[in-house]
Amino acid sequence: MNRMTDPADEALLKIAIELSRKHMQAGEGGPFGAVIVQSGQIIATGWNRVTSTNDPTAHAEIVAIREATAKLGHFSLPNCTLYTSCEPCPMCLAAAYWARVDRIVYAATRDDAAAGGFDDEFLYRELRLPIDERTLPMQQLLRDEAAAVFQEWCTKPDKVAY
Repeated sequence: MNRMTDPADEALLKIAIELSRKHMQAGEGGPFGAVIVQSGQIIATGWNRVTSTNDPTAHAEIVAIREATAKLGHFSLPNCTLYTSCEPCPMCLAAAYWARVDRIVYAATRDDAAAGGFDDEFLYRELRLPIDERTLPMQQLLRDEAAAVFQEWCTKPDKVAY
């Protein structure tokens, strides 16, 4: 889907880009920034904190999603737009889907990230492979026991569906 350029989108994306620059220069992590907006208001910001927190999941988008959901007190982000300085990696893209943001606006591409030493393309390729062909070995055990928990979930009257 191609949209007309919106000056508000550009202004909010510039905030994400500036977050990426500021915190990268401060040595807090890689060159990534994100902003989450709901009803025209910034409700959360994030920047890459992988190396400063020793958390491989502390990507800018994940940090912003965590902040936004904590602020709103809910696990989903309806009517929200995620502005990010770079096309989301597979983990961040999946998190945006799980958070149910309405849309994503990004600046740099995954090719730009790869040129900077962040090769998300490896993960995109891995996810397309059958499990037994991936470079990270996986082994399935105890399926029946785990599947029984899912069966319990299906009949749990007080579950919170997500």
